[in-house]
Amino acid sequence: MAKKESQGGNFFQNLFASLFGSKDPEAEKKRRLKEIAKSLSKSHYHFYKAGSSEVLPAFAKFIYEIYKTIAPAQAMFQNAQSQNTFKNFVIDYSLSDNQRKIEEELTEEAIIAKSKTIPVQQLSQQIKESLDIFEGEFGTDKINTAEQLYRELMYFKDFCTYDFYFMLKKFDSNLIEKQFAGTPRFDKINGEYVADDLKDFISVAWNVTEKIDWNPLMKLLKDMKGVEPVSPGVWKKIVARLQAVRQSGAFEMMVQLITKDPDYAPIISDIPVNIVEPFIDKFKLEAASAMHKLESAEKSTKINDILAKLFGTSVVLYLKNYTEQNSETLIKKHIRGYIYYEPLSYLKGFLLEFVKKDIREYCELILIRGKWTSTPLSTPMSNAYNDLLAASEGITTFDQELAEEGAVGIKIKTLLPRIQHDADAKGVINRLINDANEQAKSFIVNSTRNLITMGKTIKALIEDENKKSPEMIINWKEIEHFADHPPRELGVEVYKKIYLFATLMQTCMVNG
Repeated sequence: MAKKESQGGNFFQNLFASLFGSKDPEAEKKRRLKEIAKSLSKSHYHFYKAGSSEVLPAFAKFIYEIYKTIAPAQAMFQNAQSQNTFKNFVIDYSLSDNQRKIEEELTEEAIIAKSKTIPVQQLSQQIKESLDIFEGEFGTDKINTAEQLYRELMYFKDFCTYDFYFMLKKFDSNLIEKQFAGTPRFDKINGEYVADDLKDFISVAWNVTEKIDWNPLMKLLKDMKGVEPVSPGVWKKIVARLQAVRQSGAFEMMVQLITKDPDYAPIISDIPVNIVEPFIDKFKLEAASAMHKLESAEKSTKINDILAKLFGTSVVLYLKNYTEQNSETLIKKHIRGYIYYEPLSYLKGFLLEFVKKDIREYCELILIRGKWTSTPLSTPMSNAYNDLLAASEGITTFDQELAEEGAVGIKIKTLLPRIQHDADAKGVINRLINDANEQAKSFIVNSTRNLITMGKTIKALIEDENKKSPEMIINWKEIEHFADHPPRELGVEVYKKIYLFATLMQTCMVNG
């Protein structure tokens, strides 16, 4: 524990302080301010009179000369539509000719035009390769150069858009904004009126006094508007004058004296810059979006074509509850939606229209009337067929359970009104929907697998029937006698439908 100082000790400390210096904070502050005033008076800049706390006309004239010079640049920045305008100009300025070419080739319009002559899958690969090249040309040095240029542009913009007129109007109430024909008559004013203005000016002015090669930025500005808002030579003179003032510390000393704060130090905020990576991400996202539209259109066209061949229409609705409409209702309430309502409806339709008709006719003819050389040869087809019949019933039950009064649907219906104030209710519904989606996917995957198994067996049977010495079934002639349609023709027709449907499911379930 620290010891307390004795009163006697304090007495002698106070005595020595009164003789050789002061421990009084206010006295120390006054001493320091006096030294600052002395230092300011010795500088080459007679901007402030400490005795009367007045900012002198020479300061206003200094600021006015800068204002008059950068006014065209100020107008340019004030008329800019958004911050992204500057980012885009800097990035475009930094691109190589090859990158600009790639950029033109990967607009949505260009991608759509190419898709008319190049298969979508091949085009997708070309775009991926072009994006890799585009991104690869942005090496570390190039990124750093571009982002430093943007940082310097923001330094320049912040400086030019500083409200010079607001400050100067305090020295000459008759001053008219951006009119420089006459000579202003600046008066001295109390420093308190411009203390905050001066702080703000320092915060933007000192950034432009850093060691910067302004030539690339001046070229960029000329490219932006076709003219130079400020002559490079004149701008360099402004920067040199500001550097000299900064080195003298005159502005800081003025603020210290006006605010009576000897500890004041300017806050110079650097500008965080990250423009290249977001640009690349946006560019890649736009190209990917254009490709996604093409792929979705191609996928939709392919699906509709297969549906027309199988069902004679592209509108295939065989479910009552696991539907797009009910899914949208859930999504609007910020609940997960049904994912596989389209392929599951197609599957239900196929099971009803084909498995229970044409495929049933073929299977019963082959499995019942056929004399197989080996039971294991018929087992996969028999099992697959029975599983498909069971799946048809299973899908019907599954769909009924999602009805409002069904086993699952009634739970969702009961919980929905509570989701606004009960997070657990929303979680339960989402789990129920997720389970339903997994069940739907299981029906689709397993049924498609069974159809492929049947398709492989049927293909082998078609080939077997053509052989002089069949190896799978030995009584093809007898089967023909009982058949309403020639077994081979029926087998070919069934195989085609199974192949079409398997292709449909594969197309529907891509990324599903």
